[in-house]
Amino acid sequence: MQKALKQNGVAKKENATVKKEVQDKLTKEAIGKIVVPEKKAIVEKPLINLDDRIQKFEKLRGLATQRERLTQTLNELTKFNYNQDDSSSFYLRDSRNLEFKTTNTNLIKLVTSHLQSTLEQRKSEIEEQIVQFEL
Repeated sequence: MQKALKQNGVAKKENATVKKEVQDKLTKEAIGKIVVPEKKAIVEKPLINLDDRIQKFEKLRGLATQRERLTQTLNELTKFNYNQDDSSSFYLRDSRNLEFKTTNTNLIKLVTSHLQSTLEQRKSEIEEQIVQFEL
């Protein structure tokens, strides 16, 4: 609201709303209701070294390769389980050529089912690592 006041023959304009706003602002600052905005600190991402980035990429590639091999092994094991008949044999051979052999189908099924669950668990762990991986 503007008022025009006449004093000594000269018209004088006074802006009452501007005065009121300034008074309110000063009052609030004195009471402490207005918080003066502080400058926000800019958080910069640390620069990643090129060698570190390449090393992380190689780690991710290694995880992907492990997942691929596990998937292939699981597929082969699944084919074996579904195509297994009573004439299956199970062989274990160590580095000194000592060998364990069995034709017991119950034992073979037990070993293959345990192996399959272990491989599936490991595959899910690797997939979780890949999903959470940051370059």
